[in-house]
Amino acid sequence: MKMYGFFRSGTSHRTRIVMNLKKIDYELLPVSLMKNEHKQIDFKNINPQCFVPVLEVNDQLLIQSPAIIEWLEVEYPEPALLPKDELGRAKVRAIAALVGCDIHPINNKRVLEYLRGPLQIDEQQVLTWCQHWIEEGFGALEQLLDRDSGRGDFCVGNAPTLADVYLIPQVESSKRFQVNLSQYPIIQNIYNACMALPEFQAAAPHNRPDAV
Repeated sequence: MKMYGFFRSGTSHRTRIVMNLKKIDYELLPVSLMKNEHKQIDFKNINPQCFVPVLEVNDQLLIQSPAIIEWLEVEYPEPALLPKDELGRAKVRAIAALVGCDIHPINNKRVLEYLRGPLQIDEQQVLTWCQHWIEEGFGALEQLLDRDSGRGDFCVGNAPTLADVYLIPQVESSKRFQVNLSQYPIIQNIYNACMALPEFQAAAPHNRPDAV
């Protein structure tokens, strides 16, 4: 199994966490977004969207991190990253969607490049854009977590789920965009609980072999 990814990509990061939690061996094939390697013809032939991660499994190419993670959850069911009960599953999927659909996509590289390029928005405005969407999303998530009396140390329960898998890379990204995380003590506590685990530590961007 091979994974094309970039150390600072949130989608690559969440996929690495899943691979680590499930103890899956894979070969990392770095694709530097900083050098625009994802836009070169060789990678376009792998993924016409020019996105990472891409998982290569038995000569098949899987794209889009939610689809990859879903496949990994089915093929490698232990440890389960979705609760057994349907209500718990819905909670986990809601948090994953809050991060993966409503925060992350509008702060990723191609959006920011469009803001800086064709729209000619300066760096301070770009930073304000990123902070706004992260803070709006984290503010809502903090409230949702606060009212869940049975939550435990993680987003849902007392063990990592896909909700945590999605949240932790977004917390890392928020640091890069200078978001004041002290506004979100529950999110900070969940981050600390996750980062106490070796699987999350090993997946962190600064611990990756392609980190620069």
